[in-house]
This record gives sequence, structure tokens and C-alpha cells, in this order.
Amino acid sequence: MKNHILTSIIALAMLAVGQDAMAQGCVAIRQFSGLGNAVGQGNILNQGEWNISTNYRYFKSFRHFRGSHEEPERVENGTEVINHQHGLDINVSYAFTERLYGIVSLPFQYNERSSLYEHNREDRHTTYSKGFSDMRIGAGYWLLSGEKAKKGNTAIGLGLKFPTGDYAATSTFYKGEDEVPTELTVDQSIQLGDGGTGLIVDFQGLWNIGSTNFWYYDGFYMFNPKETNGTPTNRSRPNEAIMSVPDQFAVRTGVFRSFEKIHGLGASLGGRFEGIPVRDAFGGSDGFRRPGYIISVEPGITYMRGDVTGTLNVPIALFRNRTQSVTDIENSTPEREVHGDAAFADYLISFTLAWRIPKKAPALFNSL
Repeated sequence: MKNHILTSIIALAMLAVGQDAMAQGCVAIRQFSGLGNAVGQGNILNQGEWNISTNYRYFKSFRHFRGSHEEPERVENGTEVINHQHGLDINVSYAFTERLYGIVSLPFQYNERSSLYEHNREDRHTTYSKGFSDMRIGAGYWLLSGEKAKKGNTAIGLGLKFPTGDYAATSTFYKGEDEVPTELTVDQSIQLGDGGTGLIVDFQGLWNIGSTNFWYYDGFYMFNPKETNGTPTNRSRPNEAIMSVPDQFAVRTGVFRSFEKIHGLGASLGGRFEGIPVRDAFGGSDGFRRPGYIISVEPGITYMRGDVTGTLNVPIALFRNRTQSVTDIENSTPEREVHGDAAFADYLISFTLAWRIPKKAPALFNSL
């Protein structure tokens, strides 16, 4: 009975911390993430078991930063850019063995972007994008097994992100004094894909640190070697005319606690660091991108009932930095430094509902 309770607590903890990474604003432009924490629950499966989960995320970005300096006057004078972004991932994982698991993640998006500067600079209008985004597939492997994994374990993963999302989505813009409707590509922050095939390397782990307390950690780096995707940005500077295909990264860590007096209930508190680098690790870094990073505190709550678990995480931004891009550096002169801005959110809402499908015992054993 004691072992059964401990197993349930570990399962609850892994379900709680296996969340998607999606930074809050124009910097991290879509819900790319590592594979293990994209569906998370593959790590608690026994051989032959499945897990199906859905993850919904929402944020509103509107606070403008240039470097780490906020520009509050953008909100005060009504010139801020406002993004409402909704993401829904349908995730399926399968345990080939007690240590090896496979993952498929199918993402969908609905986005709205409201601004003045993209239209006639005097009247606010909204552009839209919606549909299937860039899917991910991959596998992970737990480094320990049996008694060695009794107190905790770490998994490493490898996968691919495919350019299945529309990376040249268009919407209606209103240009000039007459507000002439014009069909143009939407801003990079609400494109449904980036047009590149990405290589994802990730890790995740959980360790018991006493009683029903656990230390968790996970992270990923997505290598996007393709330089540009050919999609016009509608920006005036020649070196910013085409969209870049950027790398992305995220790291999370924290503590999870299961409440023994309320069976199935747990809570977590941690931090996360995520963003887009100025330059890619491989391939060129030309084209337009908004690099930067976000540091957040991440509280969460989880409830498990049977094989179904619900988890709510709300990362709250503590530090936001829109770093100087390659094109900013190229456009700067000794007399004038160019440093673009980006809009960030105050918080992100992430809710996951997961269903673990146990492997059925052979009919012979069911009859005994």
C-alpha cells in the first residue's frame, strides 16, 4: 500500500510539471517546446501504456520593452500593440518500454493582433490568424530503471519540429488616409509557423527531496538551421524585409508538493527562463526577428482522479528583455543605436487535461 501511494504521488508530480513552454509576447512567437514536457505524461507510463492530453494556453501581450526598460508611455498614449494568443495542443505519447517513450504533438492556434502602426497609424485595427501550427514528433529515454529510479529519474529527449503551419498567413490591413483594405502577411508574432524544420533536444526530471516534496526540472533547445523563410515582413529596412527562422529555448525548475490529506491534490512553485537568442546556434541569423527572454515565477495546482489529471499553471513575468537583434546591430551607427522593442504579457494561463490509458491485463489474469 505504501509503495502504491508513493507511485501515485510521483505520477501526480510528473503530470503537474510536464507543461508546455510558451513565452509571453512577441519574443517567443509560438508554442514550440521540448518534447518531454510537451506532453509530459509519457514519463510515468508503464510499457504498453498510452497517454492522451490537451494543453490550452492564453496570454495577452501589451507591455513594451526595449532591452529591459519598459516604455509605459505606449500604454498611456494608446499606441501599444496588443496580441491575444490562444494555443491548443493535442498530445499522444506511448511507452515502448518502461524507459523509452514516443511522442506526437499536434498544435492549433487562434491569434489576434491590434495596432496602429501597421495600418494608418491613427486608427486601431485588428489582424487575425488561425489554424494548424508546426507539429512535433520525437522520443525520450529515462536514464535509470528499477531500484535506481526509486527516488527520482532524468530523461533526455530528441525530436523534430516540422513546418506544417502556415508561415505566410495573411489578413486585412487598412492603409493610408482612406483606410484602403489591403491583404498582407501578418506580423511574425502571430504567424502559425516559421517555415523551418527544427531539431529539438530536451531533458526533464523529478527527484524526491523528502516526504511528499519533489524537485522538478526540464528544459529544451530547438535548433532552427534555416536562415529565412521568404515571408515578407512589410517593414521598410531592406535587411528586415524577410522573416527569420529563429532558435528557441526554455528551462524550468521548482518544487512540487502532494497533499496527503487531500488525495489527488498537489501544488508546485518554480521559475522559468525562456526566449529566442540573438543568433542561431547553426545556420545564418539574417532576416527579421525579435530576440529576447523572459524570467517568470510559476505557481501551479494539480488534481488527479483515477487516470485523469488536470493541471493549471500561471507563469508570472518578473523580468523581460527585448535584446538587440542582428538587424538592429547592422542598422546602428556610431551616432545612433538602433534597438527594436517588443510587447510582453504579464502572465500566461496554461491548463492541461491528461488521460492515462493503462495496459489491460490478459484475459487469463482477469479471470483469476
